[in-house]
Amino acid sequence: MQDSPANVTLLLRATAAGDKRHVDALLAAIYDDLKRLAAEQMKGERRDHTLQPTALVHEAYLKLIDQHSTNWKDRVHFFAVASRIIRRILVDHARARAAAKRGGDSDRVGLDGVPEPLLLSGVDALALDDALAALAEIDARQAEIVELKFFGGLTIEEIAELLSIAPRTVDREWRCARAWLYCRLSEQGASAVPGD
Repeated sequence: MQDSPANVTLLLRATAAGDKRHVDALLAAIYDDLKRLAAEQMKGERRDHTLQPTALVHEAYLKLIDQHSTNWKDRVHFFAVASRIIRRILVDHARARAAAKRGGDSDRVGLDGVPEPLLLSGVDALALDDALAALAEIDARQAEIVELKFFGGLTIEEIAELLSIAPRTVDREWRCARAWLYCRLSEQGASAVPGD
């Protein structure tokens, strides 16, 4: 990324405050990172998938800059919210496709490029969303850590900073949540392999 995290934070705050003069500068500052996240999420998709990384980035960006009530703390906070929005877009797309097929096969979201992937390629987006919702009922923080790491691509250190907890705690919760999700998805028959 060409801009410093401090500059990105200033741009985020100005845009959220309604100063539209900084929208273009903000997009330039974060576009490559958003595109990387989207490309990682889309790696395992079929070639004729109607949702492409660029479209995913643009849809996520439009939703992100429309977050007027969000008080952006910094770049990490922005990408935490971005990870949730990207997850919602992918899940909504999978649901729409499944509904169009009248209950046919769900979209498979390939997640091969994600650092320390929770699960490798072939994860059913709907099954993962349901499993994360179930995990959130048991342990909301673990579900948030999975979302930030898996969909947001944040590092253990970035998640620790965002959640104001120790990196060792994040790592422990990440491992626990990964194991729980593996068991849950295996019970549901989803093809899942635990990350390293």
